Amino acid sequence: MLIQLQENLADPTLDNIFKELKSFGFKASLVETRQGKYLICNGRQETDIRYFGSLPGVRDIHIVEDANKLVSRKWKVHDTEVRFEDGTTISRNDLTIVMGPCSVENEEQVIRTVEFLKENNIRFMRGGIFKPRSSPYSFRGLGIEGLKFFSAHCRANGIKVVSEVMQVSQIEQMYEYVDVFQVGTRNSQNYNLLDELGKAGKPVLLKRGMSGTLDEFLASAEYIFSNGNENIILCERGIRTFEKSYRNTMDLNAIPYLRDKSHLPVFSDPSHGVGIRNYVEPLALASVMAGADGVLIEIHECPPKAFSDGDQTLDFYQARRAIYRLRETMELRKRLVVE
Repeated sequence: MLIQLQENLADPTLDNIFKELKSFGFKASLVETRQGKYLICNGRQETDIRYFGSLPGVRDIHIVEDANKLVSRKWKVHDTEVRFEDGTTISRNDLTIVMGPCSVENEEQVIRTVEFLKENNIRFMRGGIFKPRSSPYSFRGLGIEGLKFFSAHCRANGIKVVSEVMQVSQIEQMYEYVDVFQVGTRNSQNYNLLDELGKAGKPVLLKRGMSGTLDEFLASAEYIFSNGNENIILCERGIRTFEKSYRNTMDLNAIPYLRDKSHLPVFSDPSHGVGIRNYVEPLALASVMAGADGVLIEIHECPPKAFSDGDQTLDFYQARRAIYRLRETMELRKRLVVE
């Protein structure tokens, strides 16, 4: 059971709700976000919920059988929109395209990429400054100094910064310079990190674990929500299977499933999903037709010279073509798909 509480609820009124729930055998956990207050209740299932709905201070009440109640669509009629202070939104009414290099390499690279994004009306730039690499001898990012000039050039041109956070101690360092914290596949079940990102409040782009089920993925989002942050974006990025012909198996099935089971926006990352440059655009287009609300695509002016993931990275010509086709595909989806 999930209870939505009224705004500006007085402590005695809340205490009374807890008391009534306890008397019926429910254990209740309070969740407070910037958008609302909720009680997550576990206990007896045969109770007539109309009694609780009549209690002072209760706004609405829902039966949600899903383990991950807050991110479940069963209680929230309208889809979640991630909103930024300048009016920019991430929603299901439009397609959000996020582009940028796997790794931020130097300031000149950032300047050229920002110019490209601005020319093509892309409002979000991804770029890694702390890089989790399979080998300890690979380039592992420029760190916070790289993030500072990355952020400065993006914000001077009205572009939002999306960058990966790898550990709790980095949240405070990065907070001033990022607009969206990205959680990579290796940290999808780093619950200490997810807890703290819930408290931090800034939007979180959460990638699916490379071996994670969809229920486990939604549980990770529940950790963030339950700590006070509703601004979560789910991102399918391919999973590890027995197939060795490409980097990962892009699970397009996950996109309509997540849209059906959750009210959160759903993105795809075809660059990591397949890991082969020539296949990135087709999978991006397929993701949009499957229902993706946004796509992440890695780009670089000269992919063979990229410090990381050059094989899955589009050059600027390929990226420009992909942007055009993605927008055309979104318009086609709007005409064909009945939401």
